[in-house]
Amino acid sequence: MRAIRRFTVRPVLPASLAPLGDLAGNLRWSWHPPTQDIFRAVDADLWEEVGHDPVGLLGALSRERLDELARDKEFLNRLETARADLTTYLEGDRWYQTKGGADAPRAVAYFSPEFGITAVLPQYSGGLGILAGDHLKSASDLGIPLIGVGLLYRHGYFKQSLSREGWQLETYPVLDPDELPLSPLREADGTRATVSIALPDGPDLLARIFVVHVGRVPLLLLDSDLEENPEHYRDITDRLYGGTTEHRLRQELLLGVGGVRALRAYARLTGAPEPEVYHTNEGHAGFLGLERIRELTVAKEGPGLDFDTALELSRAGTVFTTHTPV
Repeated sequence: MRAIRRFTVRPVLPASLAPLGDLAGNLRWSWHPPTQDIFRAVDADLWEEVGHDPVGLLGALSRERLDELARDKEFLNRLETARADLTTYLEGDRWYQTKGGADAPRAVAYFSPEFGITAVLPQYSGGLGILAGDHLKSASDLGIPLIGVGLLYRHGYFKQSLSREGWQLETYPVLDPDELPLSPLREADGTRATVSIALPDGPDLLARIFVVHVGRVPLLLLDSDLEENPEHYRDITDRLYGGTTEHRLRQELLLGVGGVRALRAYARLTGAPEPEVYHTNEGHAGFLGLERIRELTVAKEGPGLDFDTALELSRAGTVFTTHTPV
């Protein structure tokens, strides 16, 4: 049974502690020990209790502790230094800006069914996800204009434990987007940004777009758990690598076709450049090629190219890597 409505209570930080929200909202902290030290200094015991989750930490802090920190000049100086460091990291030139050259792509899209960035965003199962997460982190550090594209799984991937008899037991967490380090992409009027896909077995599939800030790299995650969708559509993004073959096919349609449309929405709403290269991590997002050909041939806003020309253009801008070649 689904909950009728969920409520998430977020603390109102004093103005002097507002940089804590900025640091928590960007996953650079997950590979930047100095930022982790800031959160540990907020409350070392609570930091361990919440599993090194900055969003959970800030949500669990008492008003008394917040007031203490707001009066702690030494902590405030450290906090301001950390905020300034993040700003420099996000806005300053890095390797790509100095060595990339004038002809380097202005944006590269990176599609993957899973991203292993941090345990507080459990959207991965193993090597493929860790590879994808490290890809985003490295691109951020190098200044490569990467845009990640994936799915937001409501149950993530299962946690493992052992029974007394030694058998594996699986439990699936229930994730609330309001408790995760992400934010919804919104239209100019404040409504949520969505993409839709026509499917042969019912009404159009609708998915909302969430944005995760991974250092300098935005990661777009699509979520089909919307009231407007029928039940079997809402469950498309229920869990990673679950369900029947048909269920997996719907996931891959959403990732490939919906992912390209999410990129278009993101560029339209933020002014970010359109990707010039589309990189798929394994074949799970293979439908992105068909969507790009559709844009180049029959889409109303497209150039109306013939199929062969559109195929060559799409092929020239597509990169594929495989994680397990043998």
